[in-house]
Amino acid sequence: MARIVVAMSGGVDSSVAAMLLKQAGHEVIGVFMRTGVQHDSDACQPTHKQGCCSALDAQDARRVADRLDIPFYAFDYADEFNRIIDYFADEYASGRTPNPCVVCNTWLKFGKLWEQARLLGADRIATGHYARVIKTAGQVELHCGADPEKDQSYVLFGVRAEILSNLVLPIGEFTKSQIRMLAREAGLPVAEKPDSQEICFVSAGRYVEVVRKRRPDLGRKGVFVDRQGNVLGEHDGVENFTVGQRKGLGLTTGSRRFVLEIIPSRDEVVVGSREELCASGLLADRVNWLIPRPATPLRCEVKIRYRSRPAFAIIQPRKDDLAEVRFEEPQFAVTPGQAAVFYDGSRVLGGGWIVTPLRDQSADKALADHSSGSHSSVGE
Repeated sequence: MARIVVAMSGGVDSSVAAMLLKQAGHEVIGVFMRTGVQHDSDACQPTHKQGCCSALDAQDARRVADRLDIPFYAFDYADEFNRIIDYFADEYASGRTPNPCVVCNTWLKFGKLWEQARLLGADRIATGHYARVIKTAGQVELHCGADPEKDQSYVLFGVRAEILSNLVLPIGEFTKSQIRMLAREAGLPVAEKPDSQEICFVSAGRYVEVVRKRRPDLGRKGVFVDRQGNVLGEHDGVENFTVGQRKGLGLTTGSRRFVLEIIPSRDEVVVGSREELCASGLLADRVNWLIPRPATPLRCEVKIRYRSRPAFAIIQPRKDDLAEVRFEEPQFAVTPGQAAVFYDGSRVLGGGWIVTPLRDQSADKALADHSSGSHSSVGE
């Protein structure tokens, strides 16, 4: 049996994860990661905010730990979490669409938490994610969760290979309904608690408020343009938009327009037709391989957003931590700042961060443009 630190968010999934490990005979230590994020709901009804790191969530996690009779600690990660919020703001300011949950998993839950677990003398760490760690023939593999509706393997692609071998995902073989049933049978106080639905530091979806508070130089007026450079209207700031967006543009052009590209240096939002939004490939950087880095092109499936269907593609590893992805069929709204995750069936092979979609331009040109750009270093 092992000593295992469980990241307990106060939700039903991580609570049942801790319970299953305790029932299996392991020495379980519960840890809540304080982020310094405060919500209005901390002083009123817990259902007002479905987050994962509020003071109410900490109370729920402690109640579950008491019920399971396991040690419980709450550690302060406010400074570290502030870096994630800065990353969030910087990405929007740079015309990219961030994914803070992936960064939080990679850098905090499977980075800083692992360091803390070692200080507690733990052998492994565990979370309540719907994914599976499978050991076969001396290899450790990351796979999709058994419940396709809840699978969270996409947000775990950044886990370093050396940490993966020390990671336990106890609920990956279960469906959500089974997890709630186990919680009810055990009398856990969070059995009916709603799932987290929002970014924990964004209230009621008002992400622009967070971005402008962190980057007060934003909010500059700019223009909508088409691919030919024709001005079609004005907007109140590039941080309001993401590639693929159609609603809320405020344009009356007589035809449906989608955001194709965001150019912060000129305060321009490029719009066009749905057809113009399709891309034959993408360039990804900061690629994290969970298999030995391929020496030749690799055919697999690629997901370009959390809820997208995987699409077959050929991946060509490039220099350093870059990869070129060419889809067998064009994909809609390949969005810079989001993750491209590589799959072989249910197995996660790795993934990286989308730098740019590839349409007519070559990957070599995209690489040249990329070398003169910048990105957030959080999570590296």
